[in-house]
Amino acid sequence: MKKRLFLAVITILLFVYGPASASAVPETFSGIVKLRAKSVVNISTTRIIKEKTKPFPFSPDTPDREKKKLRRQSLGSGFIIDEKGYILTSNHVIDRAEDISVRLWDETEYKATVVGRDPNTDIALIKVEADRPLPVAPLGDSDALEVGDWVLAMGNPFGLGLTVTAGIVSAKARGLGPGPYDDLIQTDAAINPGNSGGPLFNLNGEVVGISTSIFSTSGGNMGIGFAIPINLAKDILFSLKEKGFVERGWLGVTVQKVTPEIAESFGLRDRHGALVTDVTKDSPADRAGIQRGDIIVGYNSKKIEDMHELPRLVASTPVGTGVNLKIFREGKELDLNVIIEKLGKGIETPELIIEKILGLQTKTMPPAIAEQFGVRDGGAVLVLGVTDNSPAERQNIKKGDVILEVNRKRVTSAEEMASEIKGLNKGDSVLLLMKRNRGYIYVSIRLG
Repeated sequence: MKKRLFLAVITILLFVYGPASASAVPETFSGIVKLRAKSVVNISTTRIIKEKTKPFPFSPDTPDREKKKLRRQSLGSGFIIDEKGYILTSNHVIDRAEDISVRLWDETEYKATVVGRDPNTDIALIKVEADRPLPVAPLGDSDALEVGDWVLAMGNPFGLGLTVTAGIVSAKARGLGPGPYDDLIQTDAAINPGNSGGPLFNLNGEVVGISTSIFSTSGGNMGIGFAIPINLAKDILFSLKEKGFVERGWLGVTVQKVTPEIAESFGLRDRHGALVTDVTKDSPADRAGIQRGDIIVGYNSKKIEDMHELPRLVASTPVGTGVNLKIFREGKELDLNVIIEKLGKGIETPELIIEKILGLQTKTMPPAIAEQFGVRDGGAVLVLGVTDNSPAERQNIKKGDVILEVNRKRVTSAEEMASEIKGLNKGDSVLLLMKRNRGYIYVSIRLG
């Protein structure tokens, strides 16, 4: 009887007041908007694109004679992090820009200069010379975010001016961005073209992310947006400000995800770590004795839960630092010591190979994300951008296209795609099968 009475009381309370979690839902976000909107800026860029032309366009044998300059404008967002005029934004917003203009909340405009940029994380630091102290957006702790937390995205979608959208954190640690150090926040707060570089706020009015990309089959918001965790930006801010670039550590291994099946095959009790698939000759890993088939499960006493954690830890380690690696090999755990070296420019990632040969900036789409866009037989390769006047641009490949096949062979990752094209020469052709919007299209690209 008492149990029934207790359940009845709880039912009435839930009916009247709603679930306990509902008490955390704010009635309005206007306080945060009033407090932080002035720290959000609109960014417009202009760049010059050189295009080869022929005096007789209908004669394919006529050599190129001149180059025509075209101006192209793009729009994005950013936010002020220092009253002296330092602004954080996405690197792709200002990439290859000739002129950068920043418009503040009061419609005043300033020319901006690039202080530092990091394509690997898609983060850039720019600066304006204002005649007054500027309102600052405080930086929060993105590690403290939980899935289900409320967040607000502010920015300049479609060039409309300051726009605010609200949603929740849908997932964390997504590896979907333009670089190898991705740890993206997924949110259903509406993020559209033009939001890139804008802040993602928590309910304390602190920046916890930088809006960077969306997944869409139509070019608009579909409730799947991504932001760079602000802690990642904080890790590299000093280097961007002082050097203009980021110096990263290098270990010299290629790793893959440890699935439950792989963990069982290797005798690993639970699924964690990064499985080594290759070791670069004469690299720090090679000299330390790391072998193909090792599973790196610890890095300086930190447990490696997922393979994506390892590149970020290595990259953030100062060059010359000694690191203890915990290795799982043949059923036993071993401790190896390694000296982290500087990541060199000569090291080619699969994404860099694809960009050099085709002019495409790409990223692997994991199967779970690819399935949401109609790809039901594994992962795919997402086009993040297209280099001006590249073989891919001449065939009208677009940002957002999803590559499924290369020369009639199914590819599920950037690694597989790079492997298919890296042996091709000038004059060769590449046949791509792509998913665009709701349909499929073949495109043949001639290298040259």
